Amino acid sequence: MEVAFCRNVKIQRHVYVYMFFTTSAVSVPAIKADEGRSIPLHTDAYASLLHACTQIESLRQLHANIFANGHSQNVFLATKLVGMYAVFGFSEDARKVFDKTRQRNIFVWNEIIKGYACNGLCEEALTLSRQMQQAGVQPNRFTFPFVLKACAGLSALQRGMEVHAEITKRRLDWNVCVVNALVDMYAKCQRMDIARDLFDKMSERDVVSWTTMISRYVQNGHAKEALALFHQMKSSGMVPNRVTILSVVTAYAEFGDLQEGKGIHEYIIENKLELDVSVRTCLITMYAKCGSIRFARQLFDKMPQRDVVLWSAMIAAYAQTGHANEALMLFKQMLQAGMKPNSFTIVSVLQSCAHLGVLQQGVWIHDYSVRSGMDLNVFVGTALVDMYAKCGNIAMARQSFDRMSKRNVVSWSAMIAGYGMHGLGKDAVAIFTQMLHAGMKPNHITFICVLSACSHAGLVDEGWQYFNTMRQDYCITPRMEHYTCMVDLLGRAGQLDEARDFVQNMPLKPDVGVWGSLLGACRIYCNIELGRFVAERLFNLEPDNVGYYVLLSNIYADAGRWDGVKKVREKIKDSGLKKSPGCSLIEVDNRFHAFLVADKSHPQTKEIYAMLEILARQMKVAGYVPNVDFVLNEVEDEAEELIHCSDNEKLAIAFGNLGTGPGPRIEISNDLSAW
Repeated sequence: MEVAFCRNVKIQRHVYVYMFFTTSAVSVPAIKADEGRSIPLHTDAYASLLHACTQIESLRQLHANIFANGHSQNVFLATKLVGMYAVFGFSEDARKVFDKTRQRNIFVWNEIIKGYACNGLCEEALTLSRQMQQAGVQPNRFTFPFVLKACAGLSALQRGMEVHAEITKRRLDWNVCVVNALVDMYAKCQRMDIARDLFDKMSERDVVSWTTMISRYVQNGHAKEALALFHQMKSSGMVPNRVTILSVVTAYAEFGDLQEGKGIHEYIIENKLELDVSVRTCLITMYAKCGSIRFARQLFDKMPQRDVVLWSAMIAAYAQTGHANEALMLFKQMLQAGMKPNSFTIVSVLQSCAHLGVLQQGVWIHDYSVRSGMDLNVFVGTALVDMYAKCGNIAMARQSFDRMSKRNVVSWSAMIAGYGMHGLGKDAVAIFTQMLHAGMKPNHITFICVLSACSHAGLVDEGWQYFNTMRQDYCITPRMEHYTCMVDLLGRAGQLDEARDFVQNMPLKPDVGVWGSLLGACRIYCNIELGRFVAERLFNLEPDNVGYYVLLSNIYADAGRWDGVKKVREKIKDSGLKKSPGCSLIEVDNRFHAFLVADKSHPQTKEIYAMLEILARQMKVAGYVPNVDFVLNEVEDEAEELIHCSDNEKLAIAFGNLGTGPGPRIEISNDLSAW
């Protein structure tokens, strides 16, 4: 800025004010002329200062200066003010400036419509677009993209189609920005067919056109189509931008192909996008979903600077791939690094606590979320409900649910599922009824939760009612999970013939979940013939799953059919199958201890087995008699040790009695991987 060489004093003063305002924290109205009056500026200078505003306070001060110097009716500055207030998210202030502007041209109308649409006030944006035309101002190619954005935000397909017709009438359907907005609107309104047809007919496409179509394919669950279009984009010579890459990496994550995922990673490195935090965060998620948590961690460790989003992505990757211990360890490292977690981090950590069943850790995270003011967040609140329910404390789950000021369908579903897994079917049904009375529309997951709750509580009539209601009242087509719940409901209630007929009349081909539920019911009610029939279906679907052989063996054993037991055992032996040992986990003094069947690897093994003998004697005095018939036939080599109560659960209980004083409840979580 060559201020010293400016001959025009007024211009020199403008430049000085601009330099001072953009390089210091002093506000514009504080800069005074010698006589104590605020310095009046030219329109262009004000416009430059408006663009330089980085804080709402500075914008308000500059607005006051504009008003004080008689520019309140300058439509050019009014347009700039409306736009800047909208950028900061202050739509009410933008509207006040707009309403006070008497002579409104197309520019100020476009700016207020844009501001409302971009801030999620879509209905208001559409109302303004109608008022604009009623005022005699005709929309142009800059108006329609934001009107279409508002339609998309409301999923207002009919209104969007009307706007499309108006665009065609005004012969603006050649404009690439307008067509991009049309493609986006149709895709967000679930009309991917129309969106793709418009895209294919475009005579000119820019990077936004390709990115819009690819990203909407991904968001609508069409990863394969998104990747095919990406390859077409590269073949056309169009260079993808950062947003395109983020969508493509997400598509590879959904596709789950590790080799293809590595290919896009190489492409990212070649185009020097790897150090972008958002891209690397997306790559971490992709590798985790492709089954390579090791690559995900390597990427995380190589990142020179890690923000909360990157930490949260790595913790979520661990949590969502069953590496709950690693997720909790990384969370502790995050805190030690001085990084403050956000609500997404807390949700992943709570999911890990729920997976492990570690209530003490979950309570600590709950306390942390309260101290940080995140406990009332709808996602954190839902995760708390889920964690407490899965850790065995349904009362705290309900308390967390009741504390939520805002609940979504996932929150309600989590509470219903919590009651269901505790066998409190009537409470689950009551919550479901309360949900409907609150005006919340259930989704397919809600019905899985309520059907499962009915199954665990033996509420057959209610289960049938909700299964039929799902289709008739909510137009939700039953999925495999719903059929599995119904088979489980009928099977647990002893209605095996009805369950078999239900399976045979399903419109879907039964999967292992459906047949597995029916086999479990055959085990409960010792139905050999149906059990054998069902087991054969399972052997064909999952020949390497030894759990189904064990279940069939137990059915034979319960009926005293030792010849059948022998045949199943021979089949297991001939197939080379082995039952994976179950694992029990207990938390003592914030440390996790895992136990397998007949485990003797713990440092306190001698004390644990001594405590186990004490507990066994007390159980015998209390009248407990173990049923070992089916155990003998399940794992013959381990039978003797199992009879002496050395299974994993009892070892964990014995250790819990050693590691805790009198009073606290001992809580154990199980990983029954063979089942």
